[in-house]
Parts: sequence; C-alpha cells; structure tokens
Amino acid sequence: LAQTVESYLAVRRACGFELKCQGNLLRSFAAFSEANGQTYVCSETALQWAGLARSVRQRARRLGEVIRFARYVHAEDRRHEVPPPVFGSEKGPRPVPYILSADDIQRLVQAASQSGYRTLRRNTYSTLFALLACTGLRVSEAIRLRYEDITPDGLVIRCSKFRKSRFVPLHETARAGLEQYLERRRPYAPFNDHVFVSLRRKPLRIEDVECAFRTAARK
Repeated sequence: LAQTVESYLAVRRACGFELKCQGNLLRSFAAFSEANGQTYVCSETALQWAGLARSVRQRARRLGEVIRFARYVHAEDRRHEVPPPVFGSEKGPRPVPYILSADDIQRLVQAASQSGYRTLRRNTYSTLFALLACTGLRVSEAIRLRYEDITPDGLVIRCSKFRKSRFVPLHETARAGLEQYLERRRPYAPFNDHVFVSLRRKPLRIEDVECAFRTAARK
C-alpha cells in the first residue's frame, strides 16, 4: 500500500500539487494499514486511523485524504474500498468576505502611511496595500517580489499557485508609486533585493502584513 501511495502522490504532484501534509498523512495511513495486515484500502481501517485524531475536524480531514486516494486507486483495482465521510465536512464555513470600496482602500492606505513611528515602515505598508489593491496580487506573491521581477512591462510573478508564473501589467501611476518607494527603500537594506523589507532589513512575513493591516483597519 505504501508504494501505491507514493505512485498516487507522484501523479498529483506532476499536476502541480505540493501535497506536503497530505503526503505525510497518507504515508501514516499506509503504515497503519500494513501494521494491521491490510494491503488494500479498507474502510474500517481508514475509520480507525482517522479516529486517532483529537478533533472531529482533524478526523474529517484525515479521512478526506484517504477518500480521495481510495477513489483514485479504486478505479484500477476494486479491491480498494472507498470509506464513507462519516466525520462530516473537512472544511469549516468560509467567512463572509468584506469588499472594500475605492474610498475604503484610499483611507486604508492613508492610515498605513501614518501608522508606526518609522518612516520606512509607513512607506512599506502604504505602498504594499496600494499595490495589492491595484494589481490583485496575493499577499504571499507581493512579499516575494524581487528587484528583477519589476520589468518595463510590469511585474513577473514567479512560481505562484500550482508552481506557475505569470505577468501582471502595471499602470503608470502604480509604477511611479513603486519607484518612489524603492528610492527610499534601497539605501535601507542595500544587500537584500526583496522589494518589501521589514525594519529588520529582511523580507516581510505574512504575519507582519496581517498585523499592519489590522492596525490600519482599526485606525
């Protein structure tokens, strides 16, 4: 069963999925199954293994990984059983999104430009929030930007979701704002080529951005 798991993971990774945690879970399931003398997916064994998790949500997630794996291998060998989703949904309800208006964005960027006691921090987050708003970049993509990703035609977003890269055009006003920020940022951390850096002279972390966003939103 362990070899079948590795074959399944290889196929899905070839499609662009990383499957780090999922791979560890399925390997754990395969080891548990083999320890119980099972060489094929067994529903009862899958429920026992998933039930070892502490919370219902964790059990549902573990079982969900086995179900997806079982559906794949069952198509070729019907001796593999597909367990029923007895622990319910793997995912909780999505929070209701709040859509920022143009005025909201303007006030948020203004608040970020006045937050904190360091000028560079203010410039960093006001520029970052404005760039996110006008390009639609994910936060993780924006904080990974490097100097070489800024081209005359726009931004190169490398190895984004599903390991794909893409090109994002920049309006001339967005380019001007970004260049204005870089003029102040380059002397601060000259040996780091990330576009956005923290006061520690290191790339921003998502936790830093979330904290700055909450501060600006409250203001």
